[in-house]
Amino acid sequence: MAQARRIVVKVGSSSLTTASGGLDADRVDALVDVLAKARSGGTREIVLVSSGAIAAGLAPLGFPRRPRDLARQQAAASVGQGLLVARYTASFARYGVRVGQVLLTGDDTSRRAHYRNAYRTLDQLLTLGALPVVNENDTVATDEIRFGDNDRLAALVAHLVRADLLVLLSDVDGLYDGDPARPTSSRIQNVHGPEDLEGVEIGSAGKAGVGTGGMVTKVEAAQIAANAGIDVVLTSASQAADALAGHPTGTHFHQRGRRSAGRLLWLQHASTPKGALILDDGAVRAVVERRTSLLPAGVEAVEGEFTAGDPVELRDATGRAVARGLVNFDATEIPRLLGRSTRDLARELGPAYEREIVHRDDLVLL
Repeated sequence: MAQARRIVVKVGSSSLTTASGGLDADRVDALVDVLAKARSGGTREIVLVSSGAIAAGLAPLGFPRRPRDLARQQAAASVGQGLLVARYTASFARYGVRVGQVLLTGDDTSRRAHYRNAYRTLDQLLTLGALPVVNENDTVATDEIRFGDNDRLAALVAHLVRADLLVLLSDVDGLYDGDPARPTSSRIQNVHGPEDLEGVEIGSAGKAGVGTGGMVTKVEAAQIAANAGIDVVLTSASQAADALAGHPTGTHFHQRGRRSAGRLLWLQHASTPKGALILDDGAVRAVVERRTSLLPAGVEAVEGEFTAGDPVELRDATGRAVARGLVNFDATEIPRLLGRSTRDLARELGPAYEREIVHRDDLVLL
């Protein structure tokens, strides 16, 4: 980890703000001090995924707590995002470091053109010596295109920029095998796979009440990144310096697996299915065991309203989701394709219908 060249660091709202809302300048400066020092040698590049926009906008708008409705959350984010980036800009300026703001939604990691543009922007900022500050674009993100929490966003950004290391900062110094407040609980130092988490009680990360994530989302994000071949350290903001220096701290999720296409990582972990396709037994075996594309002949029914390019679930006869994929047809087109061969469809409807309903390159197993 000490040799990691490109690093994504994620920090949560509770590590930057007060419980009543508003940025804590001392906390922001303390984090910036650590990040600036870690990149001062010129051999390391850091991307900061920072929560805090909504929390920072609460007090200025007179909200006593985080609102539940999306419209007021977006309003708070609109006010708070400017305050957050201004604070980072001023703090990093003490070290002569330029900050670049990058706001993303789920669409930006799922749509090929958006994905390429996001990568190029982040990569160019790093090449120019700037430090990207990434956040979910809460001012425009709807429930359908939200990442849901910045832990998941950080894992996807780490994959997007081809990071060597992901550091998830919380207000707890790692993952414990029980409630960290109990003296009988112990910190788990290493996670090599799901078997190391069997029987572990995973609860909330903190009590500040200004964020959306908890320890559950951090562990899920760590597993997403580790499965994509990226080492992950989960620790507290106060231990950030040790984590970046490669010293033993927090919980280390060891990388495993290979990096997959970015859109597939999004499809599996951050997409919201717009509908479902019910498969016969033969199609289930073909998709799951032989990893083939889904053809019209294997589909028995269609559910929901969606258009070509949307994510849909692939379910067996019992309703169990076995895969998720990007569909090639609108929901209104599929009923007349059910159970038919692509050759017959092409002969009757034209060559545009001689294709898969879901191509295997746009499909992930669940």
